[in-house]
Amino acid sequence: MAEDVRAEMVSTVFQVVVSAGDEVKQGDTLVILESMKMEIPVIAEEPGRVTSIDVKVGDVIQQGDLIAVIS
Repeated sequence: MAEDVRAEMVSTVFQVVVSAGDEVKQGDTLVILESMKMEIPVIAEEPGRVTSIDVKVGDVIQQGDLIAVIS
């Protein structure tokens, strides 16, 4: 079952930590977002393989935008 990881707020992608194909554990950081000069880690809620990373550094994303898919 695939898990869509979506943005919870408007922010800028500060750092992409994982790549497509990487195995992640629950709690691993996928990307780091920046909003109002705060760095916000986006973590995996379930273990699995990253099937896609749909953002790149510098992207401005909106609430609900797809960040990654883990299956």
